[in-house]
Amino acid sequence: MTEIDKIAMVTGAGSGIGKAVAIALHQAGWHVVLSGRREKQLLDTATACNNERMLVVPADIRDAQSVKTLFGKTLKAFGRLDLLFNNAGVGAPAKPIEELTLEEWQRVIDTNLTGAFLCTQEAFRIMKRQDPSGGRIINNGSISAHVPRPNSAPYSASKHAVTGLTKATALDGREFNIACGQIDIGNASSAMTQKMEAGILQADGSLKVEPTMDVKDVGKAVAYMASLPLNTNIPFLTIIANQMPYMGRG
Repeated sequence: MTEIDKIAMVTGAGSGIGKAVAIALHQAGWHVVLSGRREKQLLDTATACNNERMLVVPADIRDAQSVKTLFGKTLKAFGRLDLLFNNAGVGAPAKPIEELTLEEWQRVIDTNLTGAFLCTQEAFRIMKRQDPSGGRIINNGSISAHVPRPNSAPYSASKHAVTGLTKATALDGREFNIACGQIDIGNASSAMTQKMEAGILQADGSLKVEPTMDVKDVGKAVAYMASLPLNTNIPFLTIIANQMPYMGRG
């Protein structure tokens, strides 16, 4: 590596937003650590980048030891970490709040919130002591961090909490040259949005088809946030499909 090499880690890098961001970062010249639970999908992402400047490390971010191993392998391979994109996330079945099981609730919170916290914690440990010190953390929030969809209590609660984590991380990282921001995404085309293209429940009880946007544009947005010098930060960036019913939602 040269002194200008930059090292990024993307969780949930095997599909959707994570894959698009990993590709965009690779195109911008970053070395990228690809993490997720499914190794085959991570390898597919690496192949999309011609297997150049890629490190595939399967991990379950819900498990503290798995997260420690992930960051340990990153440090061993590259000696530092300049960017963490906390992207991995899941949803719960869309059903009335009283019908949700504790297991369904905990799976979402453990992945979307606790997983992001565990990764942030390990990133801080590396970024504080590396030379030069500092780095950037970008959290994948959601427009659900602002307004919920019907029957989405676990996901909406987790994403509201991610916003709190982003603010606390930005504050706590300030004196160590660690910047933290959040990207709130609405209807990026992926497997998760297929139901939107077929019709999804609205706050008024109707079913409506919602437009989506190219996930590659989300990748470009994150790559731009990552390209900024550490004395500059975008605390929150919202990117949505222009015709989606977001303004006035609810």
